[in-house]
Amino acid sequence: MAKLAVFALSLLVANAAFAQSGEQMTNEQLVQLTAKGVTLKLGGEGMGYAGSLKLSKDGKGKGSATTDGGGKVSLSGTWKISDGMFCRTWKEHNKGKEVCETWFLTSSNSVEVFNGKEKIGFNSW
Repeated sequence: MAKLAVFALSLLVANAAFAQSGEQMTNEQLVQLTAKGVTLKLGGEGMGYAGSLKLSKDGKGKGSATTDGGGKVSLSGTWKISDGMFCRTWKEHNKGKEVCETWFLTSSNSVEVFNGKEKIGFNSW
């Protein structure tokens, strides 16, 4: 019985790790946010990193972040909105391959960022 309780608890904890705070942003919301270009704040206090990313309306992006340990992260490349996801190709990451993210609202101007079921970041504007 104790093994069953531990197993049930581990399933609950595992599922909580994949839980999103709010509603997924729609394709229309993502287009509206980025149509004229926008500067995103990346991470923040307690997130492990902080920085900014400028998304130009022509589909180009450039920014940087600093980890809590002092490491520098550069971001540059292209982005687009596709099927309700923010898809980006950063030269410095993922071997230059496209990654499509799902954004879940945490407030009217912030999101948790997911790649599949993995939370990979936090953005605000």
